[in-house]
Amino acid sequence: MAAMPSIEQPNAGLSRSAEDELLDAFLNLSTPAGFRAELIEGEIVVTPPPDGNHEAAFAIISKQLYRMSRDEVHVSGAKGLITPRGRFIPDGTVGHEGLFDDQEPWMPAAGVLLVFEITSSRPSTDREAKRLGYAAAGIPLYLLVDRTDGALTLFSSPENGDYRDLNRVSFGKPLELPAPFAFTLDSALLG
Repeated sequence: MAAMPSIEQPNAGLSRSAEDELLDAFLNLSTPAGFRAELIEGEIVVTPPPDGNHEAAFAIISKQLYRMSRDEVHVSGAKGLITPRGRFIPDGTVGHEGLFDDQEPWMPAAGVLLVFEITSSRPSTDREAKRLGYAAAGIPLYLLVDRTDGALTLFSSPENGDYRDLNRVSFGKPLELPAPFAFTLDSALLG
């Protein structure tokens, strides 16, 4: 299991640190309906509701995961994850059935099989900071649906805070997902 970041560790009676105060402010933040807040590398990031094309991409990916995965999986569209680099809400979090049962709004990433992000207003965050956070948390697979570049990238084999391997295809090309999914993701409808 990955070590928890300093913002997640109790201060054992010491005075409150700036990280503790930031985490408290973040956890008590009230956002407008539909907006979501994340704590990414010490910065509170608030994003507006997604556009229709974003939601269509979410549906295309989720349907295939449900219908074609070798193992039965559950896809969550708003699950808060605690990572060593902050508190992230992936566009899609995938785990075996039951993983999300009885979880708090923010859960450790243990047991998550795959996360996916669909680029929107801050694609560089999805490409870099979130990739590193998911790898540091030990999430085996990170699927980046990069609408700006018109490409799917599957990052795998997390090691030393980043993913060791990647497979990138243009929209319209098939992308092989390894076990426990074990199917070819069809990206034709994404382009």
